[in-house]
This record gives sequence, C-alpha cells and structure tokens, in this order.
Amino acid sequence: MDFSLREVAGMIDLTAVRAEDDEAEIRALAAAAIRYLPASVFTLPAHTVLIRDLLASAPAVCIGGVVGFPSGGETTRMKAAQALELRALGCGELDMVINVGLLKSGQDQRVMEDIRAVVGAAGGAPVKVILECYHLTDDEVRLGCELSLRGGASCVKTSTGWAPAGATPHNVALIESCVGDALMIKAAGGIRSLAAIKELYALGARRFGIGIKTAAAVFAECESSTAAAPGGLV
Repeated sequence: MDFSLREVAGMIDLTAVRAEDDEAEIRALAAAAIRYLPASVFTLPAHTVLIRDLLASAPAVCIGGVVGFPSGGETTRMKAAQALELRALGCGELDMVINVGLLKSGQDQRVMEDIRAVVGAAGGAPVKVILECYHLTDDEVRLGCELSLRGGASCVKTSTGWAPAGATPHNVALIESCVGDALMIKAAGGIRSLAAIKELYALGARRFGIGIKTAAAVFAECESSTAAAPGGLV
C-alpha cells in the first residue's frame, strides 16, 4: 500500500493540543499546514483565533475545534456552549470527548444526549466523538460507538492523545467492527510513522490525528519515499 505525500496529508488532522503548546508552536502548525495542506488543523480553544488568522491564505485547510477536551467531564450545557463558540470563531469540524465517567457508569441516555447536544450546536459541521479507549473495556468501546451513532456523530476517534495509549491496531479494528461504513474512524494517540498510518488505514481508519512534531517526521518520510520512486507523485 503506497500513498503519495498529498494523499497522506489529506488524511491528517494536524494538531497542537498539548497544554504546553505556545504561540510559537501554533505558528509552526500554521506554517506546516500551508506547506502540506492537511485535512484540518486543531488547537486548544484559546488558540483558535490565532490559527484561523494565520491560515487566512489557506482556505482549503479546515480549522478544527476541541470540545470537552481532554476529560469529557463538563456538563452537556457547557459542551454545547463551547461548540457554539468554536463554530462562531470559524471551526468547521469539532472533536468532542465522550463523558468517560458516565459511559463507565452505564448512563447510556445521558451520554447519548451529551453527544446529541454537541451535534446540534455544531449546526451541520462534522462531530467526531473521542472515546479515549485507554480507559475503556472492549464492551465500553462498543457501547461508545453505538451511542455515537445514535447521537448523530459523523466519526469515532480513538483518543485525545493525552492518555498513555490510543491508536492501537486493536482499538481501530474493534471500532471498525462496530461502525463499519456508518461512521468514519479517526486514529489518534501514539502514531509515530508512515508505517503506522498504513497499518491503521488497512484496519479501517481514514483520518489520523498527529501532533506537529511527529507530523514533520511523517511528512519527511513521505517526501523521501516519493523521491526514491521513479516518477513518484507529490
């Protein structure tokens, strides 16, 4: 399975969503986005206006926003309000963290209503539900997928990237067995190479959340493999 640099970039949500990511990191994120044209870029909410302004010359790059990040433990009204504000600031996609504690407590209806409220506030923008698989059993992952589907989400995502593990082959395969083609699968958390992207793609993932530092190495790997291929695509 071979992908061109353009194809790989088009599957990546380029991120700077760590607590320590400062303005210099956001500017580096914008520069990489202008160069490689990823599917989208994600920052913490306080940096949304900055990344939006920095990418004014690259309208093809979607600005993403995170809701209830990274714990998912806010009230539903707080999450809906955050979604509304992020949309008003120009975010075209939202990644929301599922309420992990409620999910593990068997509060299915409240979890679904939480998702549905954010989907409603998103006003038609795609909403990806982050399961944070590291903290869930396989049965809880299955339930999270079902509630995401019932809540109107467009995608299920493995992890925030803040947990010790996230985008494992097991997690992606498990999610794919639950949602099939009904929802897109986004793998995030611990993706460090082009080989990992290819492996997870084969298991069903079609979007990949990758931090700006790691993405630089992945893009360089793509460029190197493209240069080595006769007449390779760029």
